[in-house]
Amino acid sequence: MKKSGVCFTVLLSLFVLLSTVAACGATELEHVIEVQKYNRAIHIMAMLLAGFGFLMVFVKKYGRSAVTATYLLVSVAIPLYILKDSLGILGHSGSEIDSLILAEFAAASLLICAGAPLGRLKMGQYILLGLLFIPCYALNEWIILDEGFGLIASGAFVDTGGSIVIHAFGAIFGLGVIMTMTTKKEMDEPIESDDTSDRFSLLGSMILWLFWPSFCAALVAPELVPHTAINVILALSGATLATYFATVGLRGKISAADIANAALAGGVAIGSTCDVASPASSFVIGLVAGAISTFGFAVLQGKVESVLKGIDTCGVMNLHGIPGILGGVAALFIANGIDKTSQLTGIGITILIAAGTGFVAGKILTVLGRKAECYVDADEFEL
Repeated sequence: MKKSGVCFTVLLSLFVLLSTVAACGATELEHVIEVQKYNRAIHIMAMLLAGFGFLMVFVKKYGRSAVTATYLLVSVAIPLYILKDSLGILGHSGSEIDSLILAEFAAASLLICAGAPLGRLKMGQYILLGLLFIPCYALNEWIILDEGFGLIASGAFVDTGGSIVIHAFGAIFGLGVIMTMTTKKEMDEPIESDDTSDRFSLLGSMILWLFWPSFCAALVAPELVPHTAINVILALSGATLATYFATVGLRGKISAADIANAALAGGVAIGSTCDVASPASSFVIGLVAGAISTFGFAVLQGKVESVLKGIDTCGVMNLHGIPGILGGVAALFIANGIDKTSQLTGIGITILIAAGTGFVAGKILTVLGRKAECYVDADEFEL
């Protein structure tokens, strides 16, 4: 009787010990995954500040303003999104690091949007743009990804790296803004660059290129991170090669603006399927995105601006809008078992919300007046 009691006590103690070890192991693993996400989050922050910031200094007399606007937009977007998330408004992400990454995604979409009216907003208007944009972005994200209003089932919309929710939404929102606040004088104002501004813009593009794999892999399962990173690098490589051949073919010489922008289109387009596509299909998506984006910059931009009666300073529709939609549509052919109705519905909803809310935001922004002189620092900065 004593022996059986001792054995039971030993077994019970061993069970408790193993359970404790298992629990600690699980906790340790969770901590490691959180740290890995943090590392990718810092890469994304480098994209937001250094990447986007330098990419947008191509306007030669607007460099101080472009970098300052980048600071302000990021500083509005991240706290506002985290506040929304902490209050459980329009969904809740869970962990703190997930909330930070999702806030960075929102900031990236806001920076894309701001590229459309860049140079024609006063600094205070950039802050107001951020305050108007983030709730609209969060609403669309909630509807598309979190079963908002029951329109799309959870997990039915394929958009891991945000081709639609981040890139297309930001670009189309920006087009809505410029439709309502571009004046006739601004339509005729030249947007000038020079050797220095082009070099800084190319530097920004390289920083974005470098950290784009972390952007797309930020929230994927740990075992899918290497595959996702390889797919993104191949897509970016395809876009860069396509951009070179397309810019020479369409313009006769290489355009620095094409290289700085369209070379990134592969990262935009592969976003939706970055974790499920094959390396070969990723490269092809990059090739197609780079060629389409370059064609947009070289041929379509002036025609689209005439139709919209607005100037898209950074050509966000060519880099983020069209390649983003391409990525969302490509998922129909790449993602196994995809719900095609949900995918197309999500794309359509995103376009409608972005265009409608962007149009209204543009109307509101005009309440703060007009910039005294477009595309220059002098009216707001000490020179």
